[in-house]
Amino acid sequence: MGLGIIGWIVIGIVAGWLAEKVMGRNHGLVTNLIVGILGALLGGFIAQNLLGVPVGGFNIVTLLVAFGGAVLLLFLLGLVKRRA
Repeated sequence: MGLGIIGWIVIGIVAGWLAEKVMGRNHGLVTNLIVGILGALLGGFIAQNLLGVPVGGFNIVTLLVAFGGAVLLLFLLGLVKRRA
């Protein structure tokens, strides 16, 4: 069963918010959503293509993958900001 747009939004907001807290950042709801969804795409790509972990559906694995991708995204953005 696929994940609908509402599911992606919920997963994105939760993953973005969790990543924000772990990384010590302070963003708003919209930024959390964007970071969470981009993190989900990044985490999903890494999980499926590099680790062979299937990701899909509205479950804890999807949330963990999105969270991991969001943390990685915030970390990489922090590195780029530091250099600029």
